[in-house]
Amino acid sequence: MLSHNHLDHTWGLDPFLKHLTELQIENQNHKSPTLVAHPKIFTSVSADGFNEFGPLVSKEKMAKHLPMQLSAQPFSLSARLTFLGEIPRKNDFEGTLSFGRKEGTTTNDHVPDDSALVYKLDTGLVIITGCSHAGICNIIEYAKEVCADKRIVDVIGGFHLQNPSKHQLDSTVTYFKTLQAQKLHACHCTDLQSKIALAAVVDIEEVGVGLSLKYK
Repeated sequence: MLSHNHLDHTWGLDPFLKHLTELQIENQNHKSPTLVAHPKIFTSVSADGFNEFGPLVSKEKMAKHLPMQLSAQPFSLSARLTFLGEIPRKNDFEGTLSFGRKEGTTTNDHVPDDSALVYKLDTGLVIITGCSHAGICNIIEYAKEVCADKRIVDVIGGFHLQNPSKHQLDSTVTYFKTLQAQKLHACHCTDLQSKIALAAVVDIEEVGVGLSLKYK
């Protein structure tokens, strides 16, 4: 599953496809997984100083290598795991920034393909994000709606709180104060200032590469 189209989330596709092709050439056992993402995941994006920071592989090229499940609507990956598709952006304090321009246009890219996963436990929801360009609070609210469950056990991933405005950070902290999530694992694109602010209202757990989490 790809969370959105930016280079740090899609440029691993190229070496991965090379690896799969090498396995085929060598007649080694392998599986070709289904690629799950928003339909706009292959949007090419540029900006001043960056000729390309969207995916390097086109939709047409990808279709030659992997089956794809592209959807703007939520759908189940398993009995407990759900891909959220396109996240409605209802809050005025988040999910409003654009990142570069769509290739060959002057249209700003607001990353509509930004998505997340939600894992349904018997005790509530675990939400797994990439960057949260759509807004971490928007994502949580949509996960609650899709799963018809207001209980949040954990939120893991990027919160997109990297040098946020005071309005965004204060509004996010207020949201989490009322959310009553059991804990958070905030990592990618979440700065120290934001973690400290959130730690005043919710339990922030340490997180890093290699972390393994188990839920009952």
